[in-house]
Amino acid sequence: MSRPTIAAIVPCHNEEAAIATVVADLRAAVPEMDIYVYDNASTDATAKVARAAGAIVRHEYMKGKGNVVRRAFADIDADIYVLIDGDDTYATADLPTMIDTLLEGPYDHVLGVRRQQQEGAYRPGHELGNKGFNWLVGGVFKSDVNDMLSGYRVFSRRFVKSFPALSREFEIETELTVHAMSLRVPQTEVPVGFKDRPAGSESKLRTYHDGFRILSLIVELIRHERPMMFYGIAGAILALIGVILGTPIVVEFFETALVPRLPTAILALGIVIVAFLAWMIGLILDGVLKARREAGRLNYLQYPAPPTVLRSDARDA
Repeated sequence: MSRPTIAAIVPCHNEEAAIATVVADLRAAVPEMDIYVYDNASTDATAKVARAAGAIVRHEYMKGKGNVVRRAFADIDADIYVLIDGDDTYATADLPTMIDTLLEGPYDHVLGVRRQQQEGAYRPGHELGNKGFNWLVGGVFKSDVNDMLSGYRVFSRRFVKSFPALSREFEIETELTVHAMSLRVPQTEVPVGFKDRPAGSESKLRTYHDGFRILSLIVELIRHERPMMFYGIAGAILALIGVILGTPIVVEFFETALVPRLPTAILALGIVIVAFLAWMIGLILDGVLKARREAGRLNYLQYPAPPTVLRSDARDA
């Protein structure tokens, strides 16, 4: 049996202090894997250190993790793709289990659910926000997820090549999660170790700024992926406002046959009309969504499923 080709994608921005360890640990965990370190506009020696450690170094000068993933998914060809941050916070020892889980399924997406290996690895604000986003996205898309902001994932080729990658920064994890839910690809989760950054390494995640970007992306994705829900709720709110404004005027008209507050009556009527327009927009976009999903599904089906053979079996063959 032929051995599946595996590529690790490691986005990096100023990770000089950690990248050599990440590359060495990835190599030890999966020796046959190609390791691509994408230097994302670093101002330190990240690229030099990664190259010296034995990684294939490429550059993406448009800053943002989403831009790196978009570029890497387009440029790299492999049977299995690994996405992992270059900050040495994820346990690479868990990677063989994640890869074998994908092949055993076979799955198209294996999400590494973070489990703290040391106290303080997970900032309280980040953990609370992550749980809130998990609840929101899982509820909207009717699919359970326990760590949608994890940067440690394994993908099949057909997932990667059917993923549009529109995000620019850290909200890329949200887009990956929603894409898997929307396309209803076979996926699962694997617990992985998670620790604090090494000394001299600094987090690029800005809690409130990136949190608001992720929330705005979730709202945008709901608008695109659940248009009937989005515009239905908007229409219902508008219709309720219109009814609240218009009911006293209608009651007064039946009692006196007069409409003394004409501007309010016109406003209430206009709001109700806009509510109906919102419902019509939702209905139309729902039809567009079905056509778009059919096209996405057909694109996904152009690529074969992951090879249903474990890495250990392939090595023995």
